Amino acid sequence: MDDKRILSENEKKKYRKYAEKHAPSSALFKDCLLSFIVGGIICVIGQGIGDLAGYLGVSEENVKTVIPVCLIFLSCLLTGIGVYDNIASFAKAGTLVPITGFANAVCACAIDAKSEGFVLGVGAKMFTIAGPVIVYGSVSSVIWGVIYYFIK
Repeated sequence: MDDKRILSENEKKKYRKYAEKHAPSSALFKDCLLSFIVGGIICVIGQGIGDLAGYLGVSEENVKTVIPVCLIFLSCLLTGIGVYDNIASFAKAGTLVPITGFANAVCACAIDAKSEGFVLGVGAKMFTIAGPVIVYGSVSSVIWGVIYYFIK
């Protein structure tokens, strides 16, 4: 027998009021400002890495590779030692700068699944996050390529 109870509209309204009253308030302006500042700092770090690599004699073409590799490494390192989550809880969406946020998501899945082994744990669980992103990126690239082909 099913014990699910169907709520009346009046009960639903009362519940919504109760939930809204007890839900934590969000300081939207503060959150947006922190996100902007921290996201900007991440971008400045990336620019600094690029400038340092250029100063050390790395060609401009290779600097384009050095920057994302270093940002991914730093993001994974900070995720592994548990610092990235603290930064993210402070900065809100500021840590979602695409390359660092994606690296954090993939590394966090891999770290969580390490007890399940390298193949069925780390290898499989990493793609819980990465898989849909890769599929979406590939499909949208093909669609845009077809559109571009017919426009030109």
